[in-house]
Amino acid sequence: MKPQASPKIRTLPGAGREPELLALARSGDREAFATLYNEHHAEVSRYIRGRVRDVHLVEDLVSETFLRALRRIETFTWQGREFAGWLVTIAKNLIVDHFKAARTRLEFVIGDALSAEAVSVSAEDTGLRELAAFEASETVSVALLALTPEQHAAIQLRYLDELSVTETASAMRRTEGSVKQLAHRGIASMRRSLAVAA
Repeated sequence: MKPQASPKIRTLPGAGREPELLALARSGDREAFATLYNEHHAEVSRYIRGRVRDVHLVEDLVSETFLRALRRIETFTWQGREFAGWLVTIAKNLIVDHFKAARTRLEFVIGDALSAEAVSVSAEDTGLRELAAFEASETVSVALLALTPEQHAAIQLRYLDELSVTETASAMRRTEGSVKQLAHRGIASMRRSLAVAA
């Protein structure tokens, strides 16, 4: 059975039934999936562009969204909702995964950093960068020591250990509002001491 000529999904006769185009795509019809791709590409792209600034990354995430959807289309369960919602959920998860991974690695975009002649980084430059990072870490450690124990704990758990406000409040046996206030005051105190040190 061929997909409909119109790119819009029409529901099969009977209330609450899965749209024919989706049923075809779930059964492995690549042409039906291509129609779904054409119908929803702009919406998924718009969603990702609203959250990611790098044009090339947007293209990669859009492609990966549809690739994952194609691989998992047979697991999609029709619940009377828009198919686009499922695609946006996949895109959202990809964005979250990308930014989580970016926090744990130092990204170095070679195309932006190197000219066509390929400049090499000297051992001296590398050493200076490592020294600067170490000094910055030491400065932050000294600023943390100047905080009250509660402020130090709130900042350590919330920002360095990357716990949520709820998890931090639970660990400290305090309310979420109290944790937010401690962290806010602690950061303000650190800013003041870092400004004095500079």
